Amino acid sequence: MTEVAEAEVGLPTIERKPGLQIWTIEKMKMVPIPERAYGSFFEGDCYIVLHNTRTPSGFASDVHFWIGRESSQDEQGAAAIYVMQLDDTLGGSLVQHREAQGYESAAFKSYFKKGIIYKKGGVASGFKHVETNMYNIKRLLHVKGKKHVSATEVDLSWDSFNKGDVFLLDLGKVLIQWNGPSCNIAEKSRGMALARSIRDGERGGRAQIGIIDNEKDSPDLMQIMKAVLGERRGELRDPTPDTKADELQKANVRLYHVYENGKDLVVQEIATRPLTQDLLRHEDCHILDQGGFKIYVWRGKDSSKEERKAAFSRAVGFIQAKGYPPTTNVEVINDGAESAMFKQLFKRWAGKEETQGLGKTHTVGKIAKVDQIKIDFAQLHARPELAAEQRMADDASGKVEVWRIEDLEMVPVEPRTYGQFYGGDCYLVLYTYMKSNRPHYIIYMWLGRHASADEITACAFNAVELDRKYGDEPVQVRVTMGKEPRHFLAIFKGNLIIYEGGTSRAQKSEPEPAVRLFQVRSSGEFNTKTIEVPARASSLNSNDVFLLKTNQVCYLWCGKGCSGDEREMAKTVADIVSKRDKQTILEGQEPADFWLALGGKAPYASDKRFQERAPHYQPRLFECSNQTGRFIMTEIVDFCQDDLDEDDVMLLDTWEELFLWIGKAANDYEKKESISSAKEYLKTHPAGRDLATPIIMVKQGHEPLNFMGWFTAWDPYKWSDGKSYEEMKSSLGDVSAISEITVDLKNANLNSRQADNKPTAKRTPDPAGSGFVQSPQVHQPLSNSNSSNGINCNNNSAHSLDTLGNGTFPREMLINKTVDDLPEEVDPTKKEYYLSDADFCDIFGKTKDEFYQMPKWKQQNEKKQYGFF
Repeated sequence: MTEVAEAEVGLPTIERKPGLQIWTIEKMKMVPIPERAYGSFFEGDCYIVLHNTRTPSGFASDVHFWIGRESSQDEQGAAAIYVMQLDDTLGGSLVQHREAQGYESAAFKSYFKKGIIYKKGGVASGFKHVETNMYNIKRLLHVKGKKHVSATEVDLSWDSFNKGDVFLLDLGKVLIQWNGPSCNIAEKSRGMALARSIRDGERGGRAQIGIIDNEKDSPDLMQIMKAVLGERRGELRDPTPDTKADELQKANVRLYHVYENGKDLVVQEIATRPLTQDLLRHEDCHILDQGGFKIYVWRGKDSSKEERKAAFSRAVGFIQAKGYPPTTNVEVINDGAESAMFKQLFKRWAGKEETQGLGKTHTVGKIAKVDQIKIDFAQLHARPELAAEQRMADDASGKVEVWRIEDLEMVPVEPRTYGQFYGGDCYLVLYTYMKSNRPHYIIYMWLGRHASADEITACAFNAVELDRKYGDEPVQVRVTMGKEPRHFLAIFKGNLIIYEGGTSRAQKSEPEPAVRLFQVRSSGEFNTKTIEVPARASSLNSNDVFLLKTNQVCYLWCGKGCSGDEREMAKTVADIVSKRDKQTILEGQEPADFWLALGGKAPYASDKRFQERAPHYQPRLFECSNQTGRFIMTEIVDFCQDDLDEDDVMLLDTWEELFLWIGKAANDYEKKESISSAKEYLKTHPAGRDLATPIIMVKQGHEPLNFMGWFTAWDPYKWSDGKSYEEMKSSLGDVSAISEITVDLKNANLNSRQADNKPTAKRTPDPAGSGFVQSPQVHQPLSNSNSSNGINCNNNSAHSLDTLGNGTFPREMLINKTVDDLPEEVDPTKKEYYLSDADFCDIFGKTKDEFYQMPKWKQQNEKKQYGFF
């Protein structure tokens, strides 16, 4: 970039507010684009996208520097300088991202829930983001993606089509969605959402949408397509598979120290997976290479200003040196303001609040000692986020049934021995509890460390059979010995005892050892676990209670750091493990026989254990796929319940547990392979995750509280009230009117024969709640935004109804008014509809279109809340 151009670069005024702000580079200046154009990007331009999130301490900001594939080097250089200036202006909390067209990060895609549209041309070619003649359009969009939707403008030719994707023929007043024969329901639904977004956002609602699922069933629409594209010759192409990085590639993380030596860029490898936080030195800048999939630049707080400014250029130099494609994603982060994705690449990440006492950082022991927060179980149903945080599906007061796998069959366990598990066995535990006056079920598969492979397989097979017996409703939880989840501990009321080996079968093959040692860890009845450890003195720990069982006596050994809860619960457990006399002894006052039973004295852990806090990691949601023979995961950032589709298998990682959510229409192969996918995820995780992490399988419509709580505003009626693809398709209206359209190829307009002599239909709320119906009145379009929150309160649209006398009224004339006090033109059952678009957005926080697509009961509740009922 020239010195003159660089001198011209000046940062515009930046407003620090939550949400999204987007600028394009026009004549080397940052020029804001209108909000209703968010989500559309010209291939010949560069953009700067700023996303602010409000935090307790202010704002967390991400700035994305987006490069169109046809943009000039000068524009790219100007955008890079603006990003550096933004970094100086907004301070150290800013995370910088370099995004290349078609290879954007999951975080970038999450801002545009309805999809991203790539348009040909750019500002230099005379194109504008908001066209004045928005109907004089003739383009073909290639729509790709199931979770992250993008639409690229391609040549108007049948050669652009393939069997597996959605294509949108946009002719101004008509949008024709052509679905390839290999498309799945989710891809068709996402394509329809994009078509509706174009109709409502760019055309003010004045466009018709036609859908072609099967060409033979849509002769009228095919006639229009052939008139525009010509006759199709030859067969359609097979779809091109997505070139996504698999999890094995992403797991190959390497940390480098990058610095300049004279004119040379020196790249020094420091470490490979698993990485630890202490490798990052505050006085340096580091590059973390995630298998060439993504490059992170970490800037130490004590590094020089020159080093910090050179972060992007060093990343680009590194990419070139490694021979990676120029589209490789780059993220620049500051020491102390690391993103959630960056933190999860490390074995363990301790935040400032997780360090305590004598400069030590908490470490997670084999059995974490965590303060038991006294839970108000009555609040669990009202506050699912509490259930999620505490990992509790209910208050543990339900019914427990236990079976042992014996000769590959389920054999009932004697109820008086419930809670006793042997390492040589596998068990099935059925837990039944009531919610909303109907039973719900959890099946725990407990796998002993020394059980045979045949028993483990039989346990899984019997779990499936038990699941079918209860109508495929139960939640299934895979539990590895020693890694029992909190709810599993709670249902045994303090009596969970895990024997290292052996079996609970009547015919035991091995005699019971004469001396056994058990470690008791407890912080109350609902969080107690007793585990057998080697019977030697080195197993002792001053922070706990131990039970030493001999043929003569059972000792209760109380370490100096043990809690009162542990001492009380140990007395209960001692009566279960031994019928001999009990003798309580304090650390340092042991009789000689105690040490004799343990084989003599030996050093053991006696340092005071610092209170261990579980590291805090943000939950992450992924779509799983391994149909291509490669394990592929697509992350959904800023996820919500709407991201769970019926034909999905989704993985929710809450760090302490993994949830597998199985949609009703998920294919059998992915259902069958879901547990394997979860294991593969743990195995390939860059942080070197514990392979024994509990895996919980959840079915659509039967989600437990501890799953729902990870989602904001979970709607339990979504699966019953949500529209299917066919219902959404029928709500678009009768396509017979489209067949009357004539095609004028000279001016590329499609017009209805009757368009000039018929009034345009007014869109009014459908009383059945199925979207919109047509009524022959003045047209009232609804604008719709494609921004991160899906809300467009912009009242500058050319088609806005924010003027009185055009069917809308001031809010004061509508809120809390009786039928007699309302204007004559107002339907008292739909008072809210007569608000202007801006007032509606301001009051309800959403557009009318979004409001009327909500379940009826939700509409009524909001109308009551705001005085429109």
